[in-house]
Amino acid sequence: MKAVIITEAGGPEVLHLKETETPQLKAGQVRIAINAAGLNRSDILTRKNPDAYGGQTKKATIPGLEVAGVILETASDVSGFRKGDAVCALVAGGGYATEICVDARLCLPVPDGFSFVEAAALPEVLFTVWFNVFIQAEAKRGEGLLIHGGTSGIGIMGLQMAKALGLNTFTTVGSDEKLRFIKEHQLARVINYKKEDFQEVYKEEKIHVILDMVGGDYTLKNMSLLAQKGRLVHINGMNGLKPQIDLWMLMSKQLILTGSLLKPQPVAVKEKIAKDLKSHIWPLLESGAIRVFIDKTFPLAEAAKAHELMESSTHIGKLVLEV
Repeated sequence: MKAVIITEAGGPEVLHLKETETPQLKAGQVRIAINAAGLNRSDILTRKNPDAYGGQTKKATIPGLEVAGVILETASDVSGFRKGDAVCALVAGGGYATEICVDARLCLPVPDGFSFVEAAALPEVLFTVWFNVFIQAEAKRGEGLLIHGGTSGIGIMGLQMAKALGLNTFTTVGSDEKLRFIKEHQLARVINYKKEDFQEVYKEEKIHVILDMVGGDYTLKNMSLLAQKGRLVHINGMNGLKPQIDLWMLMSKQLILTGSLLKPQPVAVKEKIAKDLKSHIWPLLESGAIRVFIDKTFPLAEAAKAHELMESSTHIGKLVLEV
């Protein structure tokens, strides 16, 4: 098979399409012919430090955490899927390839009416938002949710999920173009953080949950915005992983500060998320209440160009590789 290999730690130029060994099917798995693979910020971390983030051998680390395609083969103990089924799947690496073997428990059917490109943009963001916002933070109908980076893949999907499930949504973006996008699609109350201070603008709002991938000096601002018994959930720290916090604020407001990494979660946890998504989110996708927004697609061989665009942060929505 062919796959995009990280030849060494470095910039986008270290991504090269090469022939590599076809993975062997194991018990509980399905083999998927990949039609499309979604890009995520975690792929950049893997590229920069494959020894720490790879998940395969150090000699042949293949990035990619979400795929969509057609099942070629199932292990004898798999009963929920069969050859020819169109599926999307959450994977722990290896998605930038023509084939992959995946635990069947982490596969979901391609939603009715969705292309493979659209389906490949679903697993990582849906699993991440559901786990952090609705399981970890226990966000509930009627509460206020602030997601920073509202036009990222996580942001767009998270805001739509929250609105569809009855939450009040708020976000921050870094350009007027992105601000117009959020307003046009009525995803949330929004500000351009380069022109306005979100701590000042949102101080009178009832915000119960914040999903943050910024960290750094956002942390104290987030804490000050949260309502009593609010929950601050971290999924990255792009502006700093060792922020200052105010313990008095934490104690007096009874705040919860938490966070997670999705990739190392046990399969049992991911299986529960998959079942929740199938029950609560798949009907919303198939009804059109939740949409996928694709900024751009690239051929598999142009994964380096896709990484360059992701690192520029100028895109709106998801980036996807077409296989």
